[in-house]
Amino acid sequence: MKYAFLLPVYNHGKSAYQEVGTLLEYGFDIILVDDGSDDETRQWLEKARGLSGLVTVLTLSRNSGKGAAVVRGIEAASAMGLTHVFQIDADGQHDLEAVPRFLEASRMSPDCAVIGHPVFDSSVPQERLNGRKVANTFAHIVTMDRTSIVDCMCGFRIYPVATLAPLVARGHWDYRMGFDIEVLVRMYWKGIGITSLPVKVTYPQDALSHFHPVKDNVRISIVFTRLCIALPLHIPAMLRRRRRGR
Repeated sequence: MKYAFLLPVYNHGKSAYQEVGTLLEYGFDIILVDDGSDDETRQWLEKARGLSGLVTVLTLSRNSGKGAAVVRGIEAASAMGLTHVFQIDADGQHDLEAVPRFLEASRMSPDCAVIGHPVFDSSVPQERLNGRKVANTFAHIVTMDRTSIVDCMCGFRIYPVATLAPLVARGHWDYRMGFDIEVLVRMYWKGIGITSLPVKVTYPQDALSHFHPVKDNVRISIVFTRLCIALPLHIPAMLRRRRRGR
């Protein structure tokens, strides 16, 4: 099994650089995908590249969304012959001490995705908590399952490349905030196993957020509308797997 860390980056250059410094201890490739960031961020990413030959920086010519950056990274990982990508958001919110637990779970079930279930401290904005509850409720509805995808929006997760690469190569996707949600639901529909593990999440006081409450909630609503329309096609397969004990 060959792992890489995948960090989609949009104007979080300093925190991405700091994360790279921590993640290099694992000896894995690190793929940084610059999603059309500003000049300052690109300078930080060049500094990160200089830390080790394990660091690869890919650049999208314009801001295309977190999902587009993740897909570009998955394509690169597939071309590099890697088996798994460990996606970590570049904003420094996730507790990197959880990395070994996630790697252990992935190695025990290599065909499954391992996703983060956030454990928030008091720094989390209440409006983000409320929005998350709504999104998770809809994810549980369209999967008919409340336990596999505990949280559908956490950007701390491991994907098996062989199963995900062909899935994202076809079909219509939301390549912005809705991607993290949609990819998990569609993986679940395909029968790909999903394991949820807790990870501590902190919102730094000076952190830059790219979440736009109105625009992004509208996009996420469109994603769930599309998933609800497609749901009846997947119910028979989900029921068959459930009867087989999956």
